[in-house]
Amino acid sequence: MFPEHRPRRLRGTAAMRRLVSETTLRPRQLILPMFVAEGADSPRPISSMPGVVQHSRDSLRKAAVEAVRAGVGGLMLFGVPKVHDAIGSGATDENGVLNAALRDLRAELGDDTVLMADTCLDEFTDHGHCGVLDDAGGVDNDATLERYAEMAIAQAKAGAHLLGPSGMMDGQVGVIRRALDDAGYTDTGILAYSAKYASAFYGPFREAVDSQLKGDRKTYQQDPGNAREALREIELDLAEGADAIMVKPALSYLDVIKAAAELSPVPVAAYNISGEYSMIEAAAANGWLDRQRTILEVLTSIRRAGADLILTYWAAEAAAWLD
Repeated sequence: MFPEHRPRRLRGTAAMRRLVSETTLRPRQLILPMFVAEGADSPRPISSMPGVVQHSRDSLRKAAVEAVRAGVGGLMLFGVPKVHDAIGSGATDENGVLNAALRDLRAELGDDTVLMADTCLDEFTDHGHCGVLDDAGGVDNDATLERYAEMAIAQAKAGAHLLGPSGMMDGQVGVIRRALDDAGYTDTGILAYSAKYASAFYGPFREAVDSQLKGDRKTYQQDPGNAREALREIELDLAEGADAIMVKPALSYLDVIKAAAELSPVPVAAYNISGEYSMIEAAAANGWLDRQRTILEVLTSIRRAGADLILTYWAAEAAAWLD
């Protein structure tokens, strides 16, 4: 009579597998990161991220509308300015590329999607760091918080529904929450990048935003070996008023996503970042992987780990497959 237990009975047909599937992956759970470049008159390919572009304001509107029609749950915007300076002035300029693009999309889409903005200075500074530097060349945490408060108000005014502080400055969520409330933007939410690691997988993103960074961000982003530290950061962000929290990157930190999901009473996001995207695209281009199956397997693994939301450059394409 052996074997008495036959789990394969529940795998025999596609209908049976669909019936008993434990993890769902739906378009509404996917968020599309998008880049908009100041002065661009057409989309500019990003060589290290095949299929991803720096948009012009016009192409951004069209791509955003298409993504929302495909069913994606939200859009996360990053700005690529022409001019960088020490304090990232373009981040708070109401006519700067990111704030102008936010106004464009809010006017185009209204509340049909969740419009998000990267609330960080690294794209705008001439040194490429996520904050203001002190006289010794280090990142000044508290001076940076003042800039984040200004940036948050500018983005909320431009129409963002959710702000994404990604700089890993101590106290950033609390400062942004107070600034928003004091300015009357009590309905603008915060998606806190609570556990953001100093990862090697950010490489292609640096090209995407024309990063000016020399060196690294290890004094403020987390050490890849630390998991308990991530939970402390999450607890602090929750106490400061985060409406949702994020783990970044995703694939190398599935255990952290799981721990975050077990701890957090608010939605948990995970960012399937540029290096993760590019290595799969490269392998698929060489015929080493089945592209669609691999992408869906990766996204499902992030959901299975506990992420409620996934930021991924495949969001619009995957939404079409899933729908």
